[in-house]
Amino acid sequence: MSCTVPVLPLPGGAPADEADHAPSALVEVLRIQAESRAEQEDEVIEEVPVALSYNGISHAVMLATPTDLEDFALGFSISEGVVENMEEIHDLEVQPGCAGIVIEMQIAQPRFLALKERRRSLAGRTGCGLCGVESLTHAIRPLPEGRLASAASVSVSAIDEAVRQLAHWQPLRQQTGASHAAAWVDGEGRIGMVREDAGRHNALDKLAGAMFRSRHEAGAGFVLVSSRASYEMVQKVVALGAGALVAVSAPTALAIRTAEAAGILLVGFARPGQMVAYCYAERLTGEMPLAGQARRGMM
Repeated sequence: MSCTVPVLPLPGGAPADEADHAPSALVEVLRIQAESRAEQEDEVIEEVPVALSYNGISHAVMLATPTDLEDFALGFSISEGVVENMEEIHDLEVQPGCAGIVIEMQIAQPRFLALKERRRSLAGRTGCGLCGVESLTHAIRPLPEGRLASAASVSVSAIDEAVRQLAHWQPLRQQTGASHAAAWVDGEGRIGMVREDAGRHNALDKLAGAMFRSRHEAGAGFVLVSSRASYEMVQKVVALGAGALVAVSAPTALAIRTAEAAGILLVGFARPGQMVAYCYAERLTGEMPLAGQARRGMM
């Protein structure tokens, strides 16, 4: 399962053949159990270098699972402030190679000039980069009107239902046991879209890119991630326009402070039958379903 809403094509024609870089590989392993040893094949998740290039200049190289790379490039570009919307990406081409994958993007000239200026500023910066109050304020960019975080309430039962269903939407995790997932969930707890990757930030960028392409309204539901909630992940949810981030593990203190400042409902340790609200808990509605009362027909 991957998406229940239509996704618009990006400029640049048909997507690259992902067979050049499979998302998983078979390896020989020695499996040891209580009273046995056996040589077997095991399926493991892939990570490959993915270079993001804007107007012919390489900007970043990420290690990512080679699936949904068009979504990844779009989500990264918007959530990191390289562009403000997908209309500012005029062309996108995925180019597989022996050493990795290059994603070539042509972006609007004003955005490219701003990117070059930002790169010059970062190159001359000393110390620890974004650790000061001034730098953090700059990093959390004001969002254009129309992508402000939603203040909609979220029901506890919807979160619980989505957490229970998430594993069924993770085929790569079922194959390898090593992928993270980011999901968009509607107000009823129905999972509408999922993206997977070995990296939790990459999975969220892929989800964001898919949602931007589908023109889907993120504020009508919430984002669920199969990991901890870091500062960067809160930033990406803000850029997406969602009003709530739910994580199956813990948030960091900086993530909580960022969510408070951005108006994001932040929930951690979301497991079947339990969760912890770290900020804007008043936006959680309803009660946790009793054991055995999880709704049916939602898979």
